[in-house]
Amino acid sequence: MDWFIAPDYWTSRLVFQRALAGVYLVAFLTAALQFRALMGERGMLPVPRFVERVPFKAAPSLFQLHYSDRFFAACAWAGCAVSVALLAGVDSVVPLWGAMLLWLIPWALYLSIVNVGQTWYSFGWESLLLEVGFLAVFLGNDEVAPPIVVLFLLRWILFRVEFGAGLIKMRGDACWRKLTCLDHHHETQPMPGPLSWFFHHLPKPVHRVEVAANHVTQLLVPVLLFTPQPIATAAAALMIVTQLWLVLSGNFSWLNWITIVLALSAVRFPGDPPSVPAPPLWYVIVVLAVAVLLVGLSYHPVANMISRRQIMNRSFDPLHLVNTYGAFGSVSRVRYEVVIEGTADDVPREDSDWREYEFRGKPGDPRRWPRQFAPYHLRLDWLMWFAALSPAYAGSWFGTLMERLLENDRATLKLLRRSPFPPDAPPRYVRARLFRYRYTTWRELRETGACWERTYVREYLPPTRLAGVAQRS
Repeated sequence: MDWFIAPDYWTSRLVFQRALAGVYLVAFLTAALQFRALMGERGMLPVPRFVERVPFKAAPSLFQLHYSDRFFAACAWAGCAVSVALLAGVDSVVPLWGAMLLWLIPWALYLSIVNVGQTWYSFGWESLLLEVGFLAVFLGNDEVAPPIVVLFLLRWILFRVEFGAGLIKMRGDACWRKLTCLDHHHETQPMPGPLSWFFHHLPKPVHRVEVAANHVTQLLVPVLLFTPQPIATAAAALMIVTQLWLVLSGNFSWLNWITIVLALSAVRFPGDPPSVPAPPLWYVIVVLAVAVLLVGLSYHPVANMISRRQIMNRSFDPLHLVNTYGAFGSVSRVRYEVVIEGTADDVPREDSDWREYEFRGKPGDPRRWPRQFAPYHLRLDWLMWFAALSPAYAGSWFGTLMERLLENDRATLKLLRRSPFPPDAPPRYVRARLFRYRYTTWRELRETGACWERTYVREYLPPTRLAGVAQRS
């Protein structure tokens, strides 16, 4: 069975599995703490309404069979519990088949969430976690050495993530080819981090070097993943360094971290692997059958990558087994933010006492410095960035958000950093206004202490109150 196993990657598998369990834990924790306001029974995009119009075969999910907020919470917290167990290494002390079932549980639970998550779960890192998580089921435990074919498929995912992202940039915004995109990106990215202001103010020549290095890492280095060691390890290490640089520069959910996890599977750590018996025949057959399936499903992602009309972050099957990836094919030059305000005044006027709602991650108060949240994902904050780009992106949920604020809905307010109204005194009216944001200069930062400067652009949503609530005289 020497052709089937790679004992030298024993430690690589161990590190990969524990790191992946950590990402799973963050993903389930994010779901458990945010779902009620986003897609619960009274959420902005309720799951029951979604499953009424979307058949099971188009979006396989446990919640197609039954949904209640209590059931969703139980599934999300169960995912957290299994992730903790995997992080602690429980899969190493159970039989091989038991370990496979244990890894199958978080994949099935998270697939159920993603497939009913709608807009809130429409990003590439969701499909990436599912694709990687599915392969983890067949990576084995301490009873067998890591299968070569599964390690190869993990590198194949990493190749598609990096190479696809590199291609989408070269085919997309001209600033990537001119090496100027980072003149704007750190300021206009969806959710800046605490160091993004400093990254933005790096000298322009440094930005050019950053973009050039990105092209090398995404278009040339991925090919080296399929070369002999130690070259493949060096290529993976370079990708890890690049991803850590991105971690420092912004909040990108667990996209960077799951990419690092993938790269760890290609690193060959020193040390002698333990001696284990040959893998059972049933395991070999299952792994090879899955490999054949995944290679066949790779047709569509490959066709997309080589197409001149390449698209980003697309799943080609309802189980998210093989997907296409890519990010920031275009870069915004100007940052807009939607600022939501409320007033308790009976008649909304421009000089009314308008109070601003504060979000956890998205820019608001110009003097409030961004915080680091990733790999935890603030889904509402992230979608508010899209809402600022165009109201069309928020048409399905923004109106309901405003209604929930008018109700002082507890679940919705938990998604925010602070509400300007006490729990027993909701606002009479709410409104939304669009502002242009830019980073302050070094001089402005010293003089004002503000990292942002904002300018009013236009009304985004006029003052609105709950239907059927009459004005007080």
